[in-house]
Amino acid sequence: MIAKKTFISPKVDFAFKKIFGSDQSEDILISFLNAIVYNGESVISSLTIVNPYNPGQVETLKDSYLDVRALLQNGEMVLIEMQIARVSAFHKPVIYNMCKAYANQLTSGDYYLKISPVIAVTVTDFTLFHQSPKVIHKF
Repeated sequence: MIAKKTFISPKVDFAFKKIFGSDQSEDILISFLNAIVYNGESVISSLTIVNPYNPGQVETLKDSYLDVRALLQNGEMVLIEMQIARVSAFHKPVIYNMCKAYANQLTSGDYYLKISPVIAVTVTDFTLFHQSPKVIHKF
């Protein structure tokens, strides 16, 4: 009798976070981001995986947790989400988290020039934006 091996799908939340968001994942995450965001070019050479908790600077803002959050060597923040189930209005928390990470970079009296870009990578097991043929958007 041959034993059937069972593997956890990398799309499962726990596995995705272990593969891309653990302390041992920096090289894998760099390779993934260079492939997805920079068409395979080695733009990212180092990053730091940071706590995925994304609090609001204002007390009344909704707190949120990301699957993976990383800080690139140039100061850019990367937010990564994996979603298997199609959830109504899923694009709204994606945009909310990206905007919150962007806005949280400044405090009172800071200059807008201090703001670094935020990269949001959302991997879905469904089509998220039907009206757009492009997979990567730059705003």
